[in-house]
Amino acid sequence: MTATTLAAGPRAGRREWIGLAVLALPTLLLSLDVSVLYLALPHLSAGLGADSTQQLWIMDIYSFMLAGFLVTMGTLGDRIGRRKLLLIGAVLFGAASVAAASSTSPGMLIATRALLGIAGAMLGPSTMALIRNMFKNPQQMAIGFAVWFSCFMGGMTLGPLVGGLLLEHFWWGSAFLLGVPFMVLLLVIGPAMLPEYRDSSAGRLDLTSVALSLAAILPIIYGLKEAARHGWQVIPVTAIVAGVVFGLLFARRQRGLSSPLLDLRLFTNRGFSTSLAIMLLSGIVMAGASLLSALYLQMVVGLSPLKAGLWLIPQNVAMVLGSLLSPVFARRLNPAYIMAIGLAIGGTGLLLLTQVHSVGGIGVLVTGLVLAAGGIALPMALVVNLIIGSAPPEKAGSAASIMETGGEFGVALGVASLGTLGTVIYRSQLADTVPAGVPAHVADIARESITAAVTAAAQLPGQLGTALLDGARAAFTSGLNVVGGVGAVVFIGLVIAAAGLRNSSLPAQPAPPAR
Repeated sequence: MTATTLAAGPRAGRREWIGLAVLALPTLLLSLDVSVLYLALPHLSAGLGADSTQQLWIMDIYSFMLAGFLVTMGTLGDRIGRRKLLLIGAVLFGAASVAAASSTSPGMLIATRALLGIAGAMLGPSTMALIRNMFKNPQQMAIGFAVWFSCFMGGMTLGPLVGGLLLEHFWWGSAFLLGVPFMVLLLVIGPAMLPEYRDSSAGRLDLTSVALSLAAILPIIYGLKEAARHGWQVIPVTAIVAGVVFGLLFARRQRGLSSPLLDLRLFTNRGFSTSLAIMLLSGIVMAGASLLSALYLQMVVGLSPLKAGLWLIPQNVAMVLGSLLSPVFARRLNPAYIMAIGLAIGGTGLLLLTQVHSVGGIGVLVTGLVLAAGGIALPMALVVNLIIGSAPPEKAGSAASIMETGGEFGVALGVASLGTLGTVIYRSQLADTVPAGVPAHVADIARESITAAVTAAAQLPGQLGTALLDGARAAFTSGLNVVGGVGAVVFIGLVIAAAGLRNSSLPAQPAPPAR
């Protein structure tokens, strides 16, 4: 993948850049909407009287529907028009946001959150596919995707701040109304500034394939989330196995269709498949590390959720900066080397997590997260470009949906697998450090999780509770250290994989003009 792999295409004009700003609206919203809900959940639960099970569904139904419908919506946009699907999604997202803010029961909020997930599946692949169509010049395409990625991370950063201000002055429903002005602007400006693109040769949408894709994705996502919460028990394992079986049936059907819902030939492109693997594996590692880091700040350091969130902002800022700098660096260096360098920096940050201690470790933790997030942003901005750019223009929506689905799987699998690993280390370490005199039933509660240990220690008198809590915090920190080490090892493999793309035929930055 050299700097001269592809000749520079025609450069975009003012309309395309304004169009990119328009596409930034739904991108910013999708991440902002998710991060705001974490703050709003206690308020809406109190207002609607939602029990613990209903709270979980309020949180999870969005990601279930989003992941389940991404493949269908990405391909549907290729067929009916990406701008059309984007605008339909904007209408549905805006209407569902108003309905969510007006919910009078937990069931109504769960239903509207499901609609928001389906609408989100319409918006995400459409924005990326339109960037692929609008920017023919590889260098400008890379900048476009870097802006897309930085807007997504910017929403994650702004969400807690904006949400906190709204919830301080207004009722919980105001958090859902954030999306309405964004969608109105998109509907007003989008038709004039965004081009339409569809695959004129695409056949009819195969509804059996749609059903099989949902039957494959939804059980796997559900199983992974349940495994993260309750361990690898019968129900989550059965759900995952069922999803895999339906996934195999789905793949078999796609091979026999002249116009498949998902063109499996995309995976034969080495650049596409390797880039997708890098995104999936790095997502797994970062999701697991971020989960344990957030728990560390609250349960080990003892910060409030708001203060813990503020300590996590630097890593999001680093990710935004890394994503914007990535295409700038790639003008001078082979993109594969930029990816490898970024992953090496990210691996160094993860390695720092192995040095975090249960006392006074916040500085090392935040530094490690900043390096990991900033490092991984360098390849992620390019990976988006490589995945979408290596697919034919008529398959851009399908490629974008595969990438986003892989991202959803990465987060769910990272929380389930690395979260479980951290729990295993925690329990084994704590079993050897429970102080004498702690009642057996209290010790059993403490072994469940660090959160349970904090509650259990509060039930014990004086020094005994302190000793139990200190042991639990040290055990949890050991789990974080191990997860950081595993992540660093995974990133070493990703560095090698990224460097191996240097001679692949992939979209690349054109050589800078001679001076």
